[in-house]
Amino acid sequence: MKFKTIVWMAVAFVFAACDIKDDVPYPIVYGQITEFEVEGQCGADGSAGASAVIDKSSRTVTLYVSDTVNISSLKITKIGLSGTTYNPDVDYKDSPIVYPDSSACINYALFPKTAFSNVEKGRDTRVNFTHEVKFVVRTYQDYVWTVKVHQVLGREIEVENQIGQAVIDPYLCNAIVYVSREQSLKKLKVKKFTLGGTHGAVTPDPTTYETYDFYNLRRFIVRTGWGKIEQWSVLVCHTDEVVETTAKVLPRNLNATVSGTKPNGVTPKIEYRDASTTEWRTLPATEVKTTATTYTATIGGLRPSTKYVCRVTAGDVQLEQQEFATVSLQQLPNASFDDWSTDASNSKLYCPWTTGATSFWDTGNRGATTVGNSNSVPTEDTSTGSGRAAFLESKWIVIKFAAGNIFTGTYLKTDGTNGVLGFGRPFTAFPSKLSFDYKYVSKPIDKFDESLAHLKGKPDSCSVYIALWHVEDNEYEEFQGEKYPLIIRTKPGKDQNLFSPDDPRVIAYGQFTKGSTVSNWTSETITLDYKNTELAPTHILVVASSSKYGDFFTGGVGSTLVVDNMKLIYE
Repeated sequence: MKFKTIVWMAVAFVFAACDIKDDVPYPIVYGQITEFEVEGQCGADGSAGASAVIDKSSRTVTLYVSDTVNISSLKITKIGLSGTTYNPDVDYKDSPIVYPDSSACINYALFPKTAFSNVEKGRDTRVNFTHEVKFVVRTYQDYVWTVKVHQVLGREIEVENQIGQAVIDPYLCNAIVYVSREQSLKKLKVKKFTLGGTHGAVTPDPTTYETYDFYNLRRFIVRTGWGKIEQWSVLVCHTDEVVETTAKVLPRNLNATVSGTKPNGVTPKIEYRDASTTEWRTLPATEVKTTATTYTATIGGLRPSTKYVCRVTAGDVQLEQQEFATVSLQQLPNASFDDWSTDASNSKLYCPWTTGATSFWDTGNRGATTVGNSNSVPTEDTSTGSGRAAFLESKWIVIKFAAGNIFTGTYLKTDGTNGVLGFGRPFTAFPSKLSFDYKYVSKPIDKFDESLAHLKGKPDSCSVYIALWHVEDNEYEEFQGEKYPLIIRTKPGKDQNLFSPDDPRVIAYGQFTKGSTVSNWTSETITLDYKNTELAPTHILVVASSSKYGDFFTGGVGSTLVVDNMKLIYE
């Protein structure tokens, strides 16, 4: 009897030692601000219809407002929240509470403490955003968020023979403008003088004069768009500096951006042609955006994988012609998941590539097959009726929950009971969307980590996301001599390293989740949101998982995601 007990204890110890965490990590943040809108909201360039930038990893909200609103008494029009509040006497409810910094509120007692999209009568959502403001989102814990509001006043000074941009200090209310030695300070033609913003006013307004005397320091009364009155000092000085005309071309798949510096008062002429022809085309001047000494423009209607020539003329200066090549329309290898093989030393280990081929995709199967079978396998149930698809299943493997998954990268090793993954593959194109076909069976969440116990019984969700990185030479991580944009370490603790879409190297990101069963083949499209349009991609990441929170041992046993026919779309 004792011998049997010892044997069972030994077996349990072996299983525990082989407790392999194979799942692809998915970032979790509780008590989240999901939406945030205020009066006068705009983009960083003043454009209308822009959304707040919400960084879930650092719990920050950044947004911009126009010069028509008072930032010291700014009305919040919408707050969206997610999270779970626990009441031991009832079920869990998705009803987080928000508490703004009372010292920043105009009337804290009347500020609504829950999410809202319309301000009810009798409520007061005005907040002083002249400095960043803390908001506490309370679920069963408190999560502190920081909201930063930047006002786009569009302050600009442009004068004749100006050198460089005007130095404008909104805090001290002064400005310095530099002009060439040949320019008279007593008779200066002023083209722009918007110290009060686009909707503000300046008295006296020097743009209404033929010329204006700036021989000495001049003072102006400035009224902002919301009525604030300031006194400004403006100094104009001579300088020997000369602004040279420059041009930089950033080619993409179907267009290219040309930008650089130019003399004041000049709109550059941008011409381009197919390198195989001699016929030049001129970009309309209306499509060239300029400031006093800079410009930017986009040349559209180009063909991929084609060489072009561009030249820029600013005044009497014509720059040397530049040759550039648009990028090819790259697709993901094995994107329909037709190619699979089994490992020569482990017949239970399915790999998403053919025998002897170079891998582009990988799965968590290497961890799962230590104590069980692969849970990411090929299936002949496809959206096209031919080939194969990826069948990803959430399973209970001996003593652990594991979600099926597939990702662009390499499963590097197992660290104790946790996976180490190399995320990303080289990629240089500029796709706008990712399309794919899928079916999903959502099971109730019956396996969970203690920190996610509030999800018990709720429908499981699948997840598909795509990211483009721009990684500099000194930003890679190495594993056994191989370089990766990101090495995932799922082991909890100080060395844990997970993917975040808010990584500053991520220049574009898109995500899809589904929390209900989709029995028939369905097409879905993820739109990539480019947060940086001045850098070219170096790597791509695509991840699909049958349980969104599988990396935290949380999901529904039997949830299955079948993925087929992935395709990058270029527009």
